[in-house]
Amino acid sequence: MPNPQIPPLVFNDLPEDLKPLYESSKARTGDATIIGVMAQQPDLLRWYFGDFYEGLFYNRHPGTRVDVRTKELLRLKLSKQHGCQFCNRFNTVEAKKAGITDEMVDAIFDPSADVFTGKDRAVLLLAEEMMLQNMDGQLSPDLYAALKEHYDDGQIVEIGFIAAVLTGVAKWIFTFDMVNREETCPIGAPQVAAE
Repeated sequence: MPNPQIPPLVFNDLPEDLKPLYESSKARTGDATIIGVMAQQPDLLRWYFGDFYEGLFYNRHPGTRVDVRTKELLRLKLSKQHGCQFCNRFNTVEAKKAGITDEMVDAIFDPSADVFTGKDRAVLLLAEEMMLQNMDGQLSPDLYAALKEHYDDGQIVEIGFIAAVLTGVAKWIFTFDMVNREETCPIGAPQVAAE
């Protein structure tokens, strides 16, 4: 179980508008520690799940132009690589709603698998460059060319920015011990204080 230093707020202490988010997280993943900790700064929690997810990720902001399926595939690849149990449970459900198949979920670590289109492969390869494990990540000329076959420059910037936010949040939630880690997590288990 997560064991954050910052105590998570319990359901009854949450602002009313954040209680549905807590309940949804608990129902889908079995744990809402991340929501409880983030609720210590409720405006940040509202921004992340409102402006970032509802606005940018799910295209409710008028300037966003990348399809949600692409973003779901990107997010799933990053969360599977990063090894966040909370994220993987939530993201797998959402990815399937967006058209990602069980076969794609099973092949997520192999962008060359036949279940993926060229468009999918380009996004998965960008995710590999952006993930926590890749300190040498780079938008190479070849990767840029592969992305350009399917996206314009503004869309590539949008995809990269979303990957950056998701990767940064992954580092934060592991560092603050708000989620359970899976085997693929590159961040070590939290240190236990000496007695």
